[in-house]
This record gives sequence, structure tokens and C-alpha cells, in this order.
Amino acid sequence: MQVREAMTADVLIANPQQSIRDAARAMAALDAGSLPVGDGDRLVGMITDRDIAVRAVALGLGPETPVREVMSPEIKYCFDDEEIEDIAENMGSIKVRRLPVVNRSKRLVGIISLGDIARSDDGSAAWAMREIVEPGGEHSQAPPM
Repeated sequence: MQVREAMTADVLIANPQQSIRDAARAMAALDAGSLPVGDGDRLVGMITDRDIAVRAVALGLGPETPVREVMSPEIKYCFDDEEIEDIAENMGSIKVRRLPVVNRSKRLVGIISLGDIARSDDGSAAWAMREIVEPGGEHSQAPPM
């Protein structure tokens, strides 16, 4: 099964200049833990509820802090024509629970989450989850030892 068959196509995009309060409100309204961040037609990052908590609130930044100051600028994404099994393996390896989905022109067309993969019922989500829950990874925000 290809990613486009399982992804969520209706994606709200945060703006790098908007406040983290607005981003958090959007996440709450969507019952989502992250939003892709776009500038014009370019995907420039991701912001998560964890980014807001750890990179903003924990450091004493206020609710009017722009998204660009706390977002993750390293964009991990997948293509809509890739196979779910491959994406689940990649998500496990890089320890993320969701990825923006782009077409071959690199335009955002959706987002895929472990929940989307689980609903595809091919067993890939269980493998990815075992890998993701292992501590560490590129996006770990734990201080270095």
C-alpha cells in the first residue's frame, strides 16, 4: 500500500511568524501533536507540542514567541508514492511518530502518522512503534550526558 492511500490529506500548516500560542490552539482544535510549518509554498519545519513545552515554556519564553524560534527546522518527510512498509521502517529508524508527505514536486500533500499506518493493517506500525519508543534519536531533547 502506498502512503497516499493511508495519509491524512487535510493538513493545517503553521506559519513561522505566528505565535506558539496560536500553533498550540490549532493543535488543540485538531487534537494533533504537531503541525508542519510552511513559508509560502515551502515546508520549512515542524512544530510539536513538545517543542512548545521544552524549547519555549521550559526556557521561560512567552506565548507570543514566533513558531520559527522553537520549531524543528530539520525536515523529515516522505513521498506520497512510497510504500507504507518502507515509511514505517524509516519512522522507526529516525524515531518519529509522524511525517509530512510531499509529492515528487516536493509540495506538501498530507501527513502520515503511526495511527494512519496502524489503520492500514499491514503490521508495520507495531514494528515502527517498538523502534520509536527506544530512548534517544535525532529529535531527542534530553540534555547530553
